[in-house]
Amino acid sequence: MAGAITDPEELLAALDLGREWLDGARAAVALFPLRVPHPYLARMRKGCIDDPLLRQVLPLASEHQVVAGYGPDPVGDMRALVAPGILQKYEGRTLLTATGACAVHCRYCFRRHFPYAQANAARDGWRTVWEHLDRNPDVQELILSGGDPLTLGEDRLTQLLHGLTLRPQVRRLRIHTRLPVVIPSRVDDAFMAWVRSAALPLVMVLHINHAQEIDDAVRMAMRRLRAAGVTLLNQAVLLAGVNDSADAQVQLSEALFAAGILPYYLHALDPVAGAAHFAVPIERALALFAAVEGRLPGYLVPKLVQEQAGAPAKVRLGAGMALPNRVQ
Repeated sequence: MAGAITDPEELLAALDLGREWLDGARAAVALFPLRVPHPYLARMRKGCIDDPLLRQVLPLASEHQVVAGYGPDPVGDMRALVAPGILQKYEGRTLLTATGACAVHCRYCFRRHFPYAQANAARDGWRTVWEHLDRNPDVQELILSGGDPLTLGEDRLTQLLHGLTLRPQVRRLRIHTRLPVVIPSRVDDAFMAWVRSAALPLVMVLHINHAQEIDDAVRMAMRRLRAAGVTLLNQAVLLAGVNDSADAQVQLSEALFAAGILPYYLHALDPVAGAAHFAVPIERALALFAAVEGRLPGYLVPKLVQEQAGAPAKVRLGAGMALPNRVQ
């Protein structure tokens, strides 16, 4: 992570791209910093500005556009905060923002404006989390998020596991992470020892948007996790210019399954300020999803969903349904 690219000029030079993109990239970095680790960069095609991995991380001048319906808190995180870093949105599940650190900065990130400095569940050694769980015995699943929770060291993660062993109400620990994808070496011996020490089932939800993100190193990391009993799921975001075709979605599902990961969710874009250029119109989204359903067995078709602030669960999208705050 320390060696990740943070300068747009370095990113463009590494991919043999022209400087005509530099001014816009520098302007966008003033809004949201650039971070691209080298293992992820290595999977991008040089000289191709439309590379689907590059498009996810390349800062663009369009991030400055003010678009109606796009704001800093698109999914109601701030309304769901019940304590620093503790979000209570859905019955029986509590989500923790345990860090603001990420190994890669995705330009469509729905938490790019989130106040991590004030909302960090790990900062006090998880004490506030234990107090919340003790007050809410109906919470059966803890969701570890961020930022990316696997930027935390094993010592901090071990503290979490120890506290959960004292609270048998929690049946599962779910980890939402992109780190094993963008830096597969994160799944090292120390991390695997932590995984094997867990006394409760672990579910890891990866964030992979395109089949090109899955290389041999990612497949090896997934094999190690599966061998240790971790349930592997994937959630993707439907992104214009990245994966907004039936072919791209079919290839992604097939590549996921070959790596031992089941497709879980395909998210409509969360309407976060700075990301409107990734939006896919509703008609195209529904037509694309129908085409995917016709080409894949049901277990390889993710649920097409949107998170709506205040809803009791993710909202399934289908024919005749509108996407609020989206390009129609």
